[in-house]
Amino acid sequence: MSVSRFGVSLDEELLKALDNYVSENGFSNRSQAIRHLIEKNMVEEKWKCDNIVAGAVVLVFEQSKTEILKRSSEISSAYKEYVLSSQGFYLNEINYMEIIAVKGPSRILTEISDKLISIKGIQHGKLVMSKAG
Repeated sequence: MSVSRFGVSLDEELLKALDNYVSENGFSNRSQAIRHLIEKNMVEEKWKCDNIVAGAVVLVFEQSKTEILKRSSEISSAYKEYVLSSQGFYLNEINYMEIIAVKGPSRILTEISDKLISIKGIQHGKLVMSKAG
């Protein structure tokens, strides 16, 4: 694959943000980071086409908040045809991580993850999707 070079103009704030992104994610240079962001955007655009994808919803919360697991289970049950499995891990004395494996139309998986991530008490939530075949 041939590589094309081009110039990019960014204001100081965006340039600092790009440099932070390069540093935080271990990219060797700005070009690598920009390539990654463009490829990531291309994948996310494909999700909008409602393709069948597989993914995982990752939730982190305090393990003492047992109502979160109850609510997560209720949401997963409502979408049982798209939820493949779930697994939980004790990260430390305080935090718990639940990973919910999902497969289906990207629109539905996004809907499921939005409901899960918005559960009161979730410290961090993220949906990761990939092509299913």
